[in-house]
Amino acid sequence: MRDQIVISGVSKTFQTASGPVPALAEINLTVRRREFLTLLGPSGCGKSTLLGIIGGMVTPDGGVVEIDGMKLDRPDPKKVALVFQDPGLFPWRSALENVEFGLELQGVPKTERRRAAQRLLEPVGLKGFEAKYPRELSGGMKQRVAIARALALQSPILLMDEPFGALDEQTRLLMGEWLLKIWATTKTTVVFVTHSLQEAIVLSSRIVVMTARPGRIKALFEVELPYPRDLTAKEATELRAQLWGFIREESLQAMEGRV
Repeated sequence: MRDQIVISGVSKTFQTASGPVPALAEINLTVRRREFLTLLGPSGCGKSTLLGIIGGMVTPDGGVVEIDGMKLDRPDPKKVALVFQDPGLFPWRSALENVEFGLELQGVPKTERRRAAQRLLEPVGLKGFEAKYPRELSGGMKQRVAIARALALQSPILLMDEPFGALDEQTRLLMGEWLLKIWATTKTTVVFVTHSLQEAIVLSSRIVVMTARPGRIKALFEVELPYPRDLTAKEATELRAQLWGFIREESLQAMEGRV
């Protein structure tokens, strides 16, 4: 499977009132076309910063990101769509109108963008909720609207920054199952940020473990378990133990300030 994203020597330091804060150091990573790659690591390790750099929203101090062989230095919805933990829906727009928003910005005619939005709401389980406003939707439904809005752009790459982090455990599990169905259907390349070991194991084709700040690549795991994943299977429990060993070590370093 060909590499779609190539990250070479990427570093980033943020300047703050109390001094420079190194976020990432010499990140070298490739993302395969149509894979589901998860970034896992302790809080503050630069996962979201790396996602922002891949999306062209954050400029690295060093290194480059290439998508399909072309350097990315600014947001490009034709290549990359993003979903955050906060759905970021407009409260004055219905679910359908929220899904249409990105297409509207691109100048897609109203009839065409409405048809595209309606097509997406059914597979995300929101048929019949087109006219509902965000205040009338549950947390999981709001996040599905946000994902449908991103999918409407038909970007080949979808970046997701803890999209289910604010949901309860049951909804989170169901959203994970739903996302895998969407991924299998759309063949989109997904780069997913999470703090949850369980979520990473259930969803990912590969898992990248990052160190405490400044973030580096500590380990890379190929997850060859068949979908849907059985977390009680021996291979899954062994993988969780390995992941936890790495994450625990880095989290302790972060807590003790030895970074």
